[in-house]
Amino acid sequence: MADDQRNARIFGVLFLITFLTSIPALLLFQPVLDDPAGYISGDGKDGQIYLGAFLEFLLIISNVGTAVVLYPIARRQSELLAIGFVAARIIECVFIAMGIVFVLGIVSLRQDTPGAEDLATSLAALKDWTFLLGPGLVVPFGNGLILGYLMYASGLVPRRMAWLGLVGGPLLLIGNLGVLFDVWEQTSAASVLVAPEFLWELSLGIYAAMWGFQRAAPILSARQR
Repeated sequence: MADDQRNARIFGVLFLITFLTSIPALLLFQPVLDDPAGYISGDGKDGQIYLGAFLEFLLIISNVGTAVVLYPIARRQSELLAIGFVAARIIECVFIAMGIVFVLGIVSLRQDTPGAEDLATSLAALKDWTFLLGPGLVVPFGNGLILGYLMYASGLVPRRMAWLGLVGGPLLLIGNLGVLFDVWEQTSAASVLVAPEFLWELSLGIYAAMWGFQRAAPILSARQR
């Protein structure tokens, strides 16, 4: 059980790192995403954008790390879902990596082709699409439904907490599908529907980092012997 609890705390810390990297990175990218044409025609803050790109690179590592560390434990509950969570994390990270490339492409335009405002706007739009398709549509399945069900069925965390994922995942999916099909704007209904998923991931990360997994969970290694 000591190995499982160590992995549980690593899992929690990595989950918290995803918050500590993704939110600051989004804020650092705002000069590019809010006004890409103005960014490449002005002085720009390239160092700020590079820092955001580095934080998102760390986000990719921590994202995949959460799935890899959890896999040896989660597979005892359902190997299919454990693999599914790993796959969802990898797919999400592919979209994140594409977004990093698009943002860095805007920085390159500012340095090499400062008159390409239209191209910069297109690259910023592509970055927005990667966010919608990756964290927006993949996360509800991976972090919400798959991880929520694994945690609920296994009893690794309190089941009331796991319900946040089981409810938050579908709500986040509905919110982002509404954005995808122009039912509402990203800043309206979607921002409200993201709250349960946000609370689920944050509470899961804090719980696992501080206390590990519940020792009474049947799938922990000490209970298997």
